Order: sequence, then C-alpha cells, then structure tokens
Amino acid sequence: MHKFSLLDLSPIPEGKTAADAFDNTVTLARAAEAAGYHRYWLAEHHNMPGIASAATSVVIGHVASATKTIRVGAGGIMLPNHAPLIIAEQFGTLETLYPGRIDLGLGRAPGTDMGTARALRRNLSGEDNFPQDVQELISYFQNTGSPVQAVPGAGTNVPVWVLGSSLYGAQLAAFLGLPYAFASHFAPVQLTEALSIYRSTFQPSATLAKPYAMIAAGVCASDTDAEANFLRSSQLLAFARLRTGKPGKLPLPVDDISAEVPENVLRQVNQALSCSATGSPETVKEQLTSLVAEHQPDELMITGMIHDPAARVHSFEIAAKILSEMIG
Repeated sequence: MHKFSLLDLSPIPEGKTAADAFDNTVTLARAAEAAGYHRYWLAEHHNMPGIASAATSVVIGHVASATKTIRVGAGGIMLPNHAPLIIAEQFGTLETLYPGRIDLGLGRAPGTDMGTARALRRNLSGEDNFPQDVQELISYFQNTGSPVQAVPGAGTNVPVWVLGSSLYGAQLAAFLGLPYAFASHFAPVQLTEALSIYRSTFQPSATLAKPYAMIAAGVCASDTDAEANFLRSSQLLAFARLRTGKPGKLPLPVDDISAEVPENVLRQVNQALSCSATGSPETVKEQLTSLVAEHQPDELMITGMIHDPAARVHSFEIAAKILSEMIG
C-alpha cells in the first residue's frame, strides 16, 4: 500500500438537510487534506433520501474549491446514465479549474432503483455499451483531431478509473490498462478473485505500465471499541433499511442493533459490510493491517457513515494516523 484515500457519500443525517450534508462534506474534506489523505471521492446515487451527492460533478467542484491540494474525484460516475461527451465536458471543466487534482471513476450500475433509472433516461434495453462508452469518454480527454470535441476536455487527460463490485470491471480494467477500484466496502464477496484476474490479465497501456489496484473498506474508529460499535450502528441500520426497500436519512445510532433489524437481514448486512475495521485505534490498526496484508492493494480507500459529523471527522483522523504509520 502506497497511499490512502477517502470516499464520502455526503450523508444526510436524520434531523438535517442536504445543505448540512454539504457543509459536513467540506469540513471533512479539509480535515482529510490536513490528515494526509491522497484523494477524496464522491459517488453518484439517485433518489436516495440520505445521500446528497446525486449531482456528483457539482459537489466535486464544491469540494475542490474548498481545498487546496487533495485530489478530488468521482467514485464513481455511473456512465450508462450519461452521454460520454457530457461527462468529458464536466470533468474537463473541473480539470481546467483545478489542474492536476481531478479523478474520474466509472461504474456501470444504475446507482438507484429501476423507476429512477427510467427517469434518468437510462438505456434499459439490456445492451451493454459500457466498454465502448469508457473508450469513447477517454478519447474526448485526448487530442484526437475528432470533429466532435469536449470543450473544455480535449487535452486534459483526466485520469480514468474502472470501478467494480464483480469480475466484469476487473476484466475491463485489465484489458484497457486502467487503474481499478473494487467496491469491497459493500460487496466484498468477489474481491480476491477480482484482484487476481485484474493483476494476471493486465495489459500495459499508455496510461499504466503495471496494474494499480485500490480496494475500499469501511472504517468506524473512536476512542473505545464500545463507542465505535455504537457509532457504526447508524450505518448498519441505514444499510438494512435500504436492503428492505425503506431507504431514509442516516439514522441516529442505537444501543442494540439486533432489536432494530431482523436477524436474517442483519446477517446479510454484516456480510456485505464485512470488509471493514471498527473499534479503538488499537483495534482498527490490527484489522486494517490484516486487510492490507491479505489483499496487498496499491491504495486503500476508506469510507464510513457516522451520524455525528464531529465523530465522523474524528474517525477519519484516527484512521489517517494509523494508515500513515502503516505506509511508514
């Protein structure tokens, strides 16, 4: 592991608004920059009452304007929701405004429910144009002499990542010679196999000479194990509600999560969120050390949904200290 980074979904806590979420995101981004995080990514989700980053490129611009050096990007843009040219123009604009600081991670999931996917005018024919769309988008960042150009965008060479939670993205990233980020923070089942496929089938490109893999993990750190487990209950409860078709704002933490969530649902939630570290600094260090040793990522991206924004900043500051020591 050479670097560590942060994924923020701009959560909207119960009792708060999207405006509060954006304020919290700026506060966290500034703290992340001061703590040594390499990049700060936001993600595209739609029709989610508890996530404020739907207009992802706009929020990226807001965060970039509020910080000075940290890389800011999308983790990710769900490309089938958009025309590649529009995304090239948006991120070409961001790169022009904030040179050398913008990343573009691309996913192929809807980032929402099917009704909202239809409202986004997403192509629901079943035809998969994602590989072609990724290549088209990358071409707009280059000076190809094409009659159709992204302005701004052409010549900016914004770094493009392939995101995935299955083997598909690993195969595509390897084929195109692009960096790869695996969404193990909520879908860890195929992590080991995906990394193996990516590394073993990687084809060097003008972008990358050798594979570069990032994995994501949840982190909830506090001064004690008990406090960290209490704070993490908000994320478990939110994920359980999402899984059972009742998405909402990020709930307040609870003392006994098992009293709030049926046993079978809680088992599924714990499995989905198992690529994580929760506890005191000592506990989190032990868990992150084990995770990095097992998967040997080039970069670790951490995320965490905590209702209290100050406790969230504290959690990421604890994690940064641990990860800085691990890198040495």
